[in-house]
Amino acid sequence: MTVAIKSPEDIQKMRVAGRMAARVLEQIGEYVQPGVSTAELDDRCNQMILEQGAISACIGYKGFPKAVCTSVNQVVCHGIPSEKKVLKDGDIINIDVTVIYEGFHGDTSKMFFVGTPAPHAERLVAVTQECLYKAIDLVRPGATLGDIGHVIQQHAESNYYSVVRDYCGHGIGRVFHEEPQVMHFGKSGTGLILQEGMTFTIEPMINAGKPQTKLKRDGWTVETRDGRLSAQWEHTLAVTSDGVEVLTAREEEPFFTG
Repeated sequence: MTVAIKSPEDIQKMRVAGRMAARVLEQIGEYVQPGVSTAELDDRCNQMILEQGAISACIGYKGFPKAVCTSVNQVVCHGIPSEKKVLKDGDIINIDVTVIYEGFHGDTSKMFFVGTPAPHAERLVAVTQECLYKAIDLVRPGATLGDIGHVIQQHAESNYYSVVRDYCGHGIGRVFHEEPQVMHFGKSGTGLILQEGMTFTIEPMINAGKPQTKLKRDGWTVETRDGRLSAQWEHTLAVTSDGVEVLTAREEEPFFTG
């Protein structure tokens, strides 16, 4: 496995791309309302991306037809925006944004509530975000990918949820998906040892029920096999000399630095 080490100049470009992707998620929330279609959200996100001078990495990627992924309720990931999918009160939705700016990618996703969430949905979303944050806290030179997977698995399962094993985080830079694969389960002290200059995503997908998934006929949309809710949060990260920089941090988050 060859993992690309990014130069400071590369990371600066990724920092800009990451901020652009984060800004879309900061701005789209006001439009996540009952009665709005996921196609409308996609159109708005794409416009926000273009207005910043970037382009969506998703349009045309292996045939994907839209600018962002919109994954509602039992959809684990890669939901295709559609005029037919109209949000209703109580839904939860993940919006996954990846932009390309000056040849580099910024990839991030956030969960949103549509109207008033049910308490069990609110709890799943909160625990999933905690899984991401606990993993980010461990990223530094000398840590391992197994450390990341272990803390996510431990926190999810201690809250009686399950970790999706069919999909994972990934290296990122000039290439959308590159080495390493970042599993969201595992054993501490095992796997790749992190080094300064590595860039990758952590994007835990946590299910209220069992971990198994199914792929719909469109070839993209992944759902929980048991039909129960799933949640996901994602950030693009850079390993620094003494820790981690969250390249896609949003203004409301504790590690946002401006």
